[in-house]
Amino acid sequence: MLNWIWLGLVVLAVALGALTGQLDAVTNAAFTACKTAVMDLALPLAGIMAFWLGMMRIAEKAGLVAILAKALRPIMRRLFPEVPTNHPAMGSMVMNMAANMLGLSNAATPLGLRAMQDLEKLNTRPGTATNAMCTFLAINTSSIQLIPATTVALLAAAGSKEPTAIIGTSFIATICSTAVAIIAVKFFEKLPMFALPPATPVPASQTAGGSPESSGEGDSPAPMVPMQGWAKALLAVMSFIFAITFVLMAFFPEYFQTFVSQIRGALAFPGNFTLGGAWVAKPWYERAIATISLLAIPMIVVVFPLYAAGRLVPVYEEFVEGAKEGFQVAIRIIPYLVAILVAVAMFRAAGGIDLLSRPLAFVLTPLGFPSELLPMVFMRPLSGTGTTALFAELIRPDAYGPDSLIARMGGTIMGSTETTFYVLAVYFGSVAIRRTRHAVAAGLTADLAGVVAAVVVCNIVFR
Repeated sequence: MLNWIWLGLVVLAVALGALTGQLDAVTNAAFTACKTAVMDLALPLAGIMAFWLGMMRIAEKAGLVAILAKALRPIMRRLFPEVPTNHPAMGSMVMNMAANMLGLSNAATPLGLRAMQDLEKLNTRPGTATNAMCTFLAINTSSIQLIPATTVALLAAAGSKEPTAIIGTSFIATICSTAVAIIAVKFFEKLPMFALPPATPVPASQTAGGSPESSGEGDSPAPMVPMQGWAKALLAVMSFIFAITFVLMAFFPEYFQTFVSQIRGALAFPGNFTLGGAWVAKPWYERAIATISLLAIPMIVVVFPLYAAGRLVPVYEEFVEGAKEGFQVAIRIIPYLVAILVAVAMFRAAGGIDLLSRPLAFVLTPLGFPSELLPMVFMRPLSGTGTTALFAELIRPDAYGPDSLIARMGGTIMGSTETTFYVLAVYFGSVAIRRTRHAVAAGLTADLAGVVAAVVVCNIVFR
């Protein structure tokens, strides 16, 4: 399916550009997208990938990933019946989903790429997406959002009186899109048109996935050393610090601000510490979710190495071994990024998005869907940057304003849908998957469900 979509975007872009005199814009967009794919996306991702793959390596060697996967085994077993319950892919996927829910995009993408690499080790059909891969991608492109941080920030910057009003509507919409994604991907995988080709044998060491402590690379599991007493003490201290920080920041922000100011004064730190009036004015549940998002990465960075060191894992050496993969993955996804971004940029420059929007406006407007949001809806599966630009235009004070129904509906759509083609290009590109089977259909179905749910919920809540 992705072959025909890519070809259609390119052909339509050139044809439309020729008919409207936009061929120069189409050409410039293609070359700009090439640069963006390499310089702005792939290369910056290399450093982030190296860091998170290093942390994942430490977590695997310490047995933390297996512990996490075991805790959610009943759910994961039903979603991914083809994946052995003790395989490292289970833990990688769980961590990716958790990062997506918390809005930790810098962590979610590397963790998701690692999950795809783990799933590829079980793939008996190189170059073809497995059912587990398609299911993981469908859930990834529709994952439940607790806080759509980017959208809330855009609304706040535009002067919205209630920029967080879309958090509840986005949460409901993403529940709908995730449920539809799971139903759709399980339905599509049974259709003859998406049937898997004949398999090739895979070594038993890969299908078994190793023991809970194995890295999943076919190596023999090392016996786990009992946790050292000093590590238990340090983990207890760090857990106490994080717990106190969470309670104070989420429920008693004024006390937290006073406490930190006193500590800074005692240590002679320059400047004053303040959380800001916007933080204090938030409802407690929004502060709680935001605090979890804020503390999540520092907790991982401290707890993973500390736990591993307590089991006498050589943390520095294992981190370096895992980080080596980061640059290789970033380079491997470049061709796939270039292919998708060039096609999307050409189609957009030729005016294809506007052309698709016009005929649908007459049908959707009477149903409560503002036609002004159609360009953003069509852009969302293709380009996150393009969608953000269109949304920013809509919420300007001299346009519709940040507190209008259109702004809140658009913000909910942004928070409940994903850049499906970009995600597919990056994730499948990292493991050289060319035949994506039903992943595109499931992802777009989930996007459509998210849009419909956003429109219905916002018409109920904000009208």
